[in-house]
Amino acid sequence: MVRLLGDFFQRWNRLSLALQFLAAGGFGLLAVMLVVGLWVTSQIRQGVIRNSAATTALYVDSVIAPLLPDMRKSRELGDTVKRALDETLGQGGLGKRLVSFKLWRRDGTVLYAKDAKLIGRVFQPSANLVAAFDGNVVAEFNKPDDALSQAEMAKGVPLLEIYNPVREPWSGDVVAVSEFSEVAGDFQATLNSALLWSWLVVAGATAAALALLSGIVFRGSRTIETQRGALEAKVAELQTLLSQNSSLRQRVQRASRRATAINERYLRRIGADLHDGPAQLVALAALRMDSPIFSDPDASTEDREAEISGIHKTLDEAMREIRGICNGLVLPQIETADVTDILRLAITEHERRTDTSVAATLPRQLPELGPSEKISIYRFVQEGLNNAYRHGQGRDQAVKAGMKRNRLFVEVLDGGPGFDPAKTEGLGLAGLRERIESIGGHFETSSGPQGTRLVITLSVEEQP
Repeated sequence: MVRLLGDFFQRWNRLSLALQFLAAGGFGLLAVMLVVGLWVTSQIRQGVIRNSAATTALYVDSVIAPLLPDMRKSRELGDTVKRALDETLGQGGLGKRLVSFKLWRRDGTVLYAKDAKLIGRVFQPSANLVAAFDGNVVAEFNKPDDALSQAEMAKGVPLLEIYNPVREPWSGDVVAVSEFSEVAGDFQATLNSALLWSWLVVAGATAAALALLSGIVFRGSRTIETQRGALEAKVAELQTLLSQNSSLRQRVQRASRRATAINERYLRRIGADLHDGPAQLVALAALRMDSPIFSDPDASTEDREAEISGIHKTLDEAMREIRGICNGLVLPQIETADVTDILRLAITEHERRTDTSVAATLPRQLPELGPSEKISIYRFVQEGLNNAYRHGQGRDQAVKAGMKRNRLFVEVLDGGPGFDPAKTEGLGLAGLRERIESIGGHFETSSGPQGTRLVITLSVEEQP
């Protein structure tokens, strides 16, 4: 039983609010309609029976009452009165409508009846008869309350049974009760029509109320479903963004940790470059300054000039290497330049320094980015072209840029022999990867015998 109830409630909860209201409201309104309909039809039935009985009783009373003697003095009806009643009740429209007529005394004695065999017999007073002696006009339609009434109903015609108190004219006391049953075919048709129309009105009002309320609820349900769908979509979008933000935060944290280590490696490489290059040349020049040629008075002028020329040449070479290292470290003024100009600047500097050519495919205008993104793009093109010149012999060097689905992409390509990115990724590429990922971008490397392709993508919407 519990399981069946659980299954029912699960299925019920899967229904929309509108269907739940339609089911529950329809059942409730149907119950209310039945209760109201039964009450209304009961009131109509009683009212119609009561009004019809009062009208008929008044008519019969106006015809029968003048024929009756003083019932306080005469405990029985004389033959003259009986004949008058027989003639009156057996003729005209009243005779055709009356099926039976009985005049009762309070003790249950039949003073007069259309069926002469009942006159003088004593019966147990029925509830209707007692109510009539209390001064009430009582009517029953097709509802016999005693054996005599049941016998009359056996004739198969609809009967309206009326108990009418006979009052004493001067005192108003009930001295007898006239009971008569009339054929109620027309009455039944009128009553059925009234009941039918009452049910139609109640059913129509209930259906109209249900339709109106259902329309309101269905419209509200559609609004709720639409808002629920939009809210679920927003929640799903927020969950996706939260997941992306969490992933991005983790990537930034990893990139920051790796960037610290790479900066240290950069410093060591710069120190190694200075130590192995310019420092060695300067040391060589210092050693040559201590040459015996400068202290030997017998040394010729030509030898001294040659030595001095060698020292100058060594110092000039050291200076060139220092300038080369500085050129790689110092950035041009790119904060105020747009992205396209920055790309052209990096390409032009590489072509001037290496005496090679680079094929550029650049749009006229790219979205504006922040300083960090501009620096990252410049360093990416600079390092990518340096690798293309150093490892790819400068063959088929190219730079491409553009937009794809609100994301800026920059590519550096060459036609060199390539390398295995999974096994070989130098300090420069590793630093570029960390730099790009730290600003929320994506770094991709692909290389093979046909050449190398480096790609970065940045989300323009995330840029300030």
